[in-house]
Amino acid sequence: MPGFWHPRFSIHALTAAVLLGAGCGAMKHVATRDATKVPKAPAATTLIALLPDPESGVTGHARVTNEFGSANLATARAATQVKSDGPPGAVNAISEEEVTRLFGAALAALPPEPKHFRLYFKFESDALTDESNLKVPEILAAVTRLAVPEVVVIGHTDTLGDRKANKALGLKRAMSVKGVLVDAGIAPALIEVASHGEADLLVKTRNNTAEPRNRRVEISVR
Repeated sequence: MPGFWHPRFSIHALTAAVLLGAGCGAMKHVATRDATKVPKAPAATTLIALLPDPESGVTGHARVTNEFGSANLATARAATQVKSDGPPGAVNAISEEEVTRLFGAALAALPPEPKHFRLYFKFESDALTDESNLKVPEILAAVTRLAVPEVVVIGHTDTLGDRKANKALGLKRAMSVKGVLVDAGIAPALIEVASHGEADLLVKTRNNTAEPRNRRVEISVR
């Protein structure tokens, strides 16, 4: 059965149910005086290929392993055939035509990769910086392009102040961004908000340190 791997998915999740080289004839039963024996079925073969991410172009790498051995896939369209009774075979590159023939339907069915955005806030405020305000239309466009979007908004702070206050400020910032999206017509139920406060710093600093890059909201749209 052919399967593929790229950076967003595991091998097992994308293995298609098509057998290569397995015999499809009816099994014959051999009768003896003591028992009925069934001949051993031919070993099934799985073709596993490493494909670039269709959006980012990143290939990554994969290690194919079973009880008999392993093979490393490290270049675009690298592939190995694995039998159920033996180690992975030699690694060879398959053509673009083979990729389309074997995996075209599966690739077309992949969900889009999430879009990520980062907005920054003014000091001790839930007001966006002027530069981040200019990014809001781009975020709205990404959300409205999807029929049923899922939006996650997570608020962050720097380390000034105490943790409890920063957790509340992070949530206030996330809710502020949610309000902008709702005002633009996005259903509130589609937007999940949370706060990490000062617990997930973009730029590591000591406690009670002002850092503009940590005063932010991270947005994921898919």
